Amino acid sequence: MTQYRWASLIDPGQTDTADVELLDDGVRATGSQVTGSYVAHWRLDASVGWVTRSLVVAVDGDGWQRSLDLSRDEAGLWTCTVAGGGSPPQDIAAAGPDLGTDLATALDCDIDRCPMTNLMPIRRLGLQRSRVPGHSLVMAWVELPSLRVIASDQRYASASSDRVRYSNGTRGVDVELEVDADGMVTSYPGLAVLAYREH
Repeated sequence: MTQYRWASLIDPGQTDTADVELLDDGVRATGSQVTGSYVAHWRLDASVGWVTRSLVVAVDGDGWQRSLDLSRDEAGLWTCTVAGGGSPPQDIAAAGPDLGTDLATALDCDIDRCPMTNLMPIRRLGLQRSRVPGHSLVMAWVELPSLRVIASDQRYASASSDRVRYSNGTRGVDVELEVDADGMVTSYPGLAVLAYREH
């Protein structure tokens, strides 16, 4: 088990942490995102083929809370259960996928502003081991703190053994991620930088 902590380059009050168990062909992890207005805790299972099997996220805000249970079965069918209570901000989106959201081709989840979830496509595509051309992927992107689920168009490609080219059409991002030997993001330009790691 390795513990990671990232410092946000967007919000000085935000910290992301993850306890990561790397397996022979996947990963299990738990983590949190702490900000001045909410705290999110999550649990991820991508233990077979680096493909998401389940992601559970719970958010606690000021006078409100929400939870999301997102899973993908062996046939590729995504299911989602949401719950909540209290009085969330009026401008916050509804939890879960919008009507018509198509996740049929998605293999991965992606947690908003959390560098840990870039790990799965990096490892599954073998981007550090050889020169891999660009791969276009669809992610089940979980917005925080709303827990809205979006089909996010993203692209990954090899750059070097410690860098990965990454773009996100949904959010207008096109950067080179710095990664460690395990494929974990250590620097995400404009978003976060690794502040702590302990095996």
